[in-house]
Amino acid sequence: MTSTRRDGDTWDLASSVGATATMAAAARAMATRADRPLIDDPFAEPLVRAVGVDFLIRLATGEAVPDDLVGDVWIDMAQIRGRFYDDFFLDAASAGITQAVILASGLDSRAYRLPWPAGTVVYEVDQPPVLEFKTRTLAELGAAPTAERRVAAADLRDDWPAALRTAGFDPARPAAWSAEGLLSYLPPEAQDSLLDTITELSAPGSRVATENRPNPRPGDDDRTKDSLNRLSERWRDRNFDTDMAKLRYFGERNEAAPYLADRGWTMSGTTVRDLLAANALPPLVDDDLRMGDVRYVSGVLEAKPR
Repeated sequence: MTSTRRDGDTWDLASSVGATATMAAAARAMATRADRPLIDDPFAEPLVRAVGVDFLIRLATGEAVPDDLVGDVWIDMAQIRGRFYDDFFLDAASAGITQAVILASGLDSRAYRLPWPAGTVVYEVDQPPVLEFKTRTLAELGAAPTAERRVAAADLRDDWPAALRTAGFDPARPAAWSAEGLLSYLPPEAQDSLLDTITELSAPGSRVATENRPNPRPGDDDRTKDSLNRLSERWRDRNFDTDMAKLRYFGERNEAAPYLADRGWTMSGTTVRDLLAANALPPLVDDDLRMGDVRYVSGVLEAKPR
């Protein structure tokens, strides 16, 4: 049984919070096969295969029908989320930003699949075994990065800025940062520290993208946990024992968008509900997780506060 998150806990791509990276890749593989795909991630399926979790392999390959295992909404969420971050990085690159930083990069393959302009450097920050696994697996597939890819091998709980600088990152030049699907897996104080560090490392003109989850109303966390527990039970019946409710940190925290705005970023965003509608995808039904209220947000650093 998966244990509750704690300081100093460890994981790999097949267990605990690390398995969420493989789950996200499985969702991208399914989204890539959709009738009207919003994203194209040809590396998602082979990366899931390489991790070796049978349940996720069957989803990624189409052998298992989502249905009650994850629901079509999981695929729709992968569509709009993937498209949001793809567009964010390509827009930043078109504006002349040549440094892209993917925090907790997991099985993200944007360094290999996006049409980056010449001169772009993509930095991936994650634990050393995760980066080594992905680098080796994609090399064995014959894949080559479409930008200059550099790894900053460090846990986000450690001195990852030092690893990023060692990899060549220049804080004096604008950068585009993503914290995708990450903040809910950080304690509130660690989230604030991460956003503070991004700001400290960003030159004016830098860009940032993440999700802004509203703070819970009375009873929200209990309903979310119940919904995640029901989903985990269905997965457990298929020999995939990841307890999603125990991987996240619940309770109140600073919302990301206003927190960043207070630190000099000009923020904008769109709710999941509106993104689904804008892309002609079905609306959410029985939204116990309040996913529809989550906003995908991005911003530009105009000037650092004094």
